[in-house]
Amino acid sequence: MEKNKKINPLDVAMKQVDIAAAHLKLDPGIFEKIKYTQRELTVHFPVKMDDGSIKVFTGYRVQHNMTRGPAKGGIRYHPDVDLDEIKALAMWMTWKSAVVNIPYGGAKGGVQCDPKNMSLRELENMTRRFTWEIAMMIGPDRDIPAPDVYTNPQVMAWIMDTYSILKGYSVPGVVTGKPLELGGSLGRHEATGKGVFVTAQEAANYLNIPIPGARVAIQGCGNVGGIAAQYFEKAGAKVVAISDSKGGIYNPQGLNVSSVLDCKKKYSCVFSPGYKEGDEISNEELLQLDCDILIPAALENQITEKNAAKIKAKIIVEGANGPTTTEADEMLYDRGIFVVPDILANAGGVTVSYFEWVQNLQELLWSEEEVSERLTRILRRSFGEVLDISQKKKVNMRTAALILGIGRVAEATRLRGIYP
Repeated sequence: MEKNKKINPLDVAMKQVDIAAAHLKLDPGIFEKIKYTQRELTVHFPVKMDDGSIKVFTGYRVQHNMTRGPAKGGIRYHPDVDLDEIKALAMWMTWKSAVVNIPYGGAKGGVQCDPKNMSLRELENMTRRFTWEIAMMIGPDRDIPAPDVYTNPQVMAWIMDTYSILKGYSVPGVVTGKPLELGGSLGRHEATGKGVFVTAQEAANYLNIPIPGARVAIQGCGNVGGIAAQYFEKAGAKVVAISDSKGGIYNPQGLNVSSVLDCKKKYSCVFSPGYKEGDEISNEELLQLDCDILIPAALENQITEKNAAKIKAKIIVEGANGPTTTEADEMLYDRGIFVVPDILANAGGVTVSYFEWVQNLQELLWSEEEVSERLTRILRRSFGEVLDISQKKKVNMRTAALILGIGRVAEATRLRGIYP
């Protein structure tokens, strides 16, 4: 999908804001303020590699808007990371936090690197140096990073430790998604995947599609796709396809999710020549499978005007950030395909990150049942609010979610005023 890689996610994010703003009749000054990022930091920093050489990496931290609270957003390690992508993701984090009505603004960070070809020591060295470079921007009351693509609790532990060394005392609240031993929250690892499942349940209930027996195809098998797959299987759905960056596996009768994820752990792919449970398919083919629920849980710009007409799913639940372009959105809506947008569908992660941050600040530990119940309640309430706007204004779910999120940020901006 070479053509899709050229789509600028920031252009998509800006178009989405324009579409939603048309329904809100915002004050032009407020609209200008919330459309642009507040701060953008680009850093170039040296890291000593295992062979003794020095390599210079490029990293970013962007704060889009902090009107409603401290900035919140993940850090991703990926070869294709660039400033426009990070700006778009930071903007989506602002709207996402507002949609589920938690007191955060939006931020995002990333480093251009290929973590698959780096040792653990190299990743640690890079993470600690990157943390040092962005330390003036982050903090438990300012900007709280979290895991994202190819980062995990261990990376968050290194960030927390580096920041704590700089401050001279332990600061667990500087990041979320940490190991439990360092102040992480129960239920955080599963939160985004569980949120995808909960919002998919709500959409299926609305459309009278029973989850037991429903055919589900999932692009991506990491913390979002893989965990969502387990929830669907447990609920009686048939997970007919799963993929990773190399390709996927398909069985119309349903896959054994545990076996597929074990295959991924053992062989670093979901399909191996000796694996007999399904047929090998490409990521492009997976998106076009005949299924009830499609979950793009990989990277941006997977569903475009090029393939939107070929999508056969009844429901699309966006586990990834920005997997659907604005042109494809319109095509899917015209075809009657129900899309649960990313800023609602994958908001489970930021919601439980908020729970973790609150626990750190209050020095408390909630039970897994408490976390699960609170998460489910918030996502169901938010789904209902977005669906209500969608029906009243006769717009798709993405526009409705943006109307809700942008409206809350705009009103907070109006109340705070413009200084001086």
